[in-house]
Amino acid sequence: MYTLYYSQGACSVATQVVLRELGQEVKIIDAQQDDNFKKINPVGAVPVLIDGNKTLTEGAAIMLHILNKHKSPLFPENEDDRLKSIQDIMFANATMHPAYGRLFFLAQHVSDEKVKQVTLNAAAENINQLWQIIESQLASKNFLGGDSPSAADIMLTVYSRWGTYFPVDIIIGEKTTKMLTAVQAMPNFIKTDQAEQAMSAKL
Repeated sequence: MYTLYYSQGACSVATQVVLRELGQEVKIIDAQQDDNFKKINPVGAVPVLIDGNKTLTEGAAIMLHILNKHKSPLFPENEDDRLKSIQDIMFANATMHPAYGRLFFLAQHVSDEKVKQVTLNAAAENINQLWQIIESQLASKNFLGGDSPSAADIMLTVYSRWGTYFPVDIIIGEKTTKMLTAVQAMPNFIKTDQAEQAMSAKL
């Protein structure tokens, strides 16, 4: 069994969904409720995955580790398709995730409300441009991976929900919206949301 440190609604949701899609049991621990969490990950960020005697602390590294370890349609074996899948994962983790991260940073650290709104709008415009890239990639297919959801689709779906926390207009195209809706309807995505909510109810 894997152990995953998470924060509710954070990018660790994607890791949980993928682990369940891979048929792996996972014990989830709320990082905010662990006083020793920074000893596990000095950065203080989730996800953190414990796999036997291995501790992995970077989201993309965790995703690639579990996808390499367990065969599934989420990570194709064909070399060209696998390279495309890795590129999609890195776009989600290293491009889209930080773009949303700027919204959180600005909301927390800019005190002047007018300046905050201007900078939030600028950050949102960058996010909208990234979603346009995804929309163009979905022009002739339902998911980035083709006919079925990929790990990157799952990651992007988690990030897409963060825009509702801020007073900005996040514009997502029709094809992308259809993809995001389909991913959120996956039984393991629903199960992950329910697991986090159940954990919160116990606190």
